[in-house]
Amino acid sequence: MFSIATIAIFIAMFLVLVRLIKGPTLYDRVLAVNSFGTHTVLLIGVMGFLNGRPDFLDIALLYALINFVGTIAILKFFRYRAIGDTMWTPPNTKNEE
Repeated sequence: MFSIATIAIFIAMFLVLVRLIKGPTLYDRVLAVNSFGTHTVLLIGVMGFLNGRPDFLDIALLYALINFVGTIAILKFFRYRAIGDTMWTPPNTKNEE
């Protein structure tokens, strides 16, 4: 059963890579990268149980957290053009004294 699940995950990862290449918008590509990371987490978990190493779930959880934080950071960068806290200043402001 784990072998069939591994093959199915590989097929799903291939389809996500196709969406990553053909994605018409930037958000489709970011979603494809996030989905690829999710499939990688699943693959790590299934491969761990397939090889008799259930402690791979710790690695899979860590990778899931990194995937989530990375996706949020990428989306924030594309929306605000900055990662850190920056103070917003309105354009065309003049200091009149």
